Amino acid sequence: MRQLAPGVFYYWGDELQQKSANCVWVVFKDYVLAVDANYPWGAREILTEIKKTTGKPVRFLFDTHYHDDHTMGNSVFADAGATIVSSAETARELRGASRAAWDHGVGPAGLSLKGFRPEYPSLVFDDKLVFDDGEHRVDLIRMGPAHTAGDAVAYLPKEKILATGDLFVNGNPWGNNVADANADYDKWLQVLDKMAGWDVTMVVPGHGDIGTADTLKQQRDFLADMLEQVRAGIRAGRTADQLVKEIDLSKHKTWGPNTVSNERSIRAMYRKLAGAAPRVRLRPGGPGWNGRFRPARRTAVRAVCRLVERSQSGALPGRLGRVR
Repeated sequence: MRQLAPGVFYYWGDELQQKSANCVWVVFKDYVLAVDANYPWGAREILTEIKKTTGKPVRFLFDTHYHDDHTMGNSVFADAGATIVSSAETARELRGASRAAWDHGVGPAGLSLKGFRPEYPSLVFDDKLVFDDGEHRVDLIRMGPAHTAGDAVAYLPKEKILATGDLFVNGNPWGNNVADANADYDKWLQVLDKMAGWDVTMVVPGHGDIGTADTLKQQRDFLADMLEQVRAGIRAGRTADQLVKEIDLSKHKTWGPNTVSNERSIRAMYRKLAGAAPRVRLRPGGPGWNGRFRPARRTAVRAVCRLVERSQSGALPGRLGRVR
């Protein structure tokens, strides 16, 4: 635990102990606002640390986005009297997320979820929600879709501190998660550009060490480089396996050496981008059809075209892969 400014504190999430998400809390005149819940066992530890800094109650817990490592501890905060806060989109994503871990009662690394439960936000906002008691001000600002659809950040304009959730990670051993179904890579780059232009001196990432506006720019360059190389590979007809071996991110000192995480990210980005490519339309008489087939061959080609179109429409699940 570390004090960042008078009344503002930071908990460093320990990935190896499965207490992975960073947490920031602000001690207002009458209550505490905390940012990100961590896993349940991490949430318990955070509440213990908060009690070392103040005797005031934790009245609000803000989820920056819906992923498990930031929200599974919600019920711990709720049981301590906190209202769960998020963007409206994050609340929708959280309610629609898989309950497999909860149903099996087992969290990451086999840790038990017994005694904990899903807890959903009850105070939501579309674009912005401000907490201001004259001493501290915290602006909760929707930034997504980027890392997820509902991403939001906590900005303290007086202290010039920004808590980003997983829009930004810094020195995290697992790297950035780019695999969310609603991730928008181009918007993500724009969001990093936008935040780097704010008046901030400290940026608390979702995971890893505190950075600055310059660190936001560095991560932006890293993600942009990966995105461009994956897109170029798809245009060139390369496979994901080939791109994992060919893409070079070594110039990005904080993130580039993490080859395990980068391989996972390249594959996830490839799946998302290759899946968004337009489907090939094969129609007799259409583009690419020259008509120079013998009658028997023309009949066979027409049959293949029909099969391909049925596969693309989902009429032949598991029989033919979609042609892209």
